[in-house]
Amino acid sequence: MQSSTELHVVTGAFGYSGKYIARRLLEAGKRVRTLTNSIQRHNPFGSLVEAHPYHFDCPDELVRSLDGAAVLYNTYWVRFDHRDFTHSQAVQNTLTLFDAARRAGVHRVVHISITNPSLDSPLPYFRGKAQLEVALQESGLSYAILRPAVLFGKEDILINNIAWMLRRFPVFAVFGDGNYRLQPIYVDDLAELAVQYGQIEENVVIDAIGPETFTYRELVRTIAEAIGVNRPIISVPPFVGLLVAKLVGYLVKDVVITREEIEGLMANLLVTSSSPAGKTRLSEWARENAEHLGRRYASELARRRDRERSYEEM
Repeated sequence: MQSSTELHVVTGAFGYSGKYIARRLLEAGKRVRTLTNSIQRHNPFGSLVEAHPYHFDCPDELVRSLDGAAVLYNTYWVRFDHRDFTHSQAVQNTLTLFDAARRAGVHRVVHISITNPSLDSPLPYFRGKAQLEVALQESGLSYAILRPAVLFGKEDILINNIAWMLRRFPVFAVFGDGNYRLQPIYVDDLAELAVQYGQIEENVVIDAIGPETFTYRELVRTIAEAIGVNRPIISVPPFVGLLVAKLVGYLVKDVVITREEIEGLMANLLVTSSSPAGKTRLSEWARENAEHLGRRYASELARRRDRERSYEEM
């Protein structure tokens, strides 16, 4: 569909998943532009990737930033509601982005969603993702919707911070019995899928899950074994686990996990019956990266407040 001279636009190419997508596109010989809230953040690609602000408050400028693009890869989202950002704002901003893509004549949108989105979900993360899927499907744009469960990679928060806690605390608490499941996918496998599905015409919805399925308790044990620590894994009521997480969050000046994230985990919303779309096994990746995994706490709020340093520096 695309020639090597066509422009591809990636949201958040100086952050996490967007960076891997941008790298894959550059390796494929594409021209790459990013839309970002962090214009001043370290650009790992130098002059190869130009950066434009999102301009959600000025849709005409956003249209101009997308002008000439063949494909838009959308990773923009927020993890939780906060006084500085909310899911409802993220939904509205993404709707503005989709409309700007349509007005700019973008041919195709590759959109990163979540496993098991639902318009009826009481959880704003999963409900908001479902609203955006419906909007994209009704937009008239060609689309590929990728639904990852949990991402892992060296800039990851969840897996890294599990390792960080295992390194520092004598026990690790799981919410309830810990037998709810999740299917992590390596961030570069997701990027490979995104670029692959940016090349085709067909409208598709793909569960972008990895090759291993863990219970949460098994995931913690796998990470502990990889980094060489032996910690008792105990079950606690979810409200107790949330209180502990809030205490840790106070100490590290971050939101470690939210009630809604715990509910999503325990409702098995991060697992599907689909065949694996990724090939990298978290168990092997964790062993290969054990020396660095969990050495520093990865802060969601620090990444949003510091718009200059790279994620690896925080």
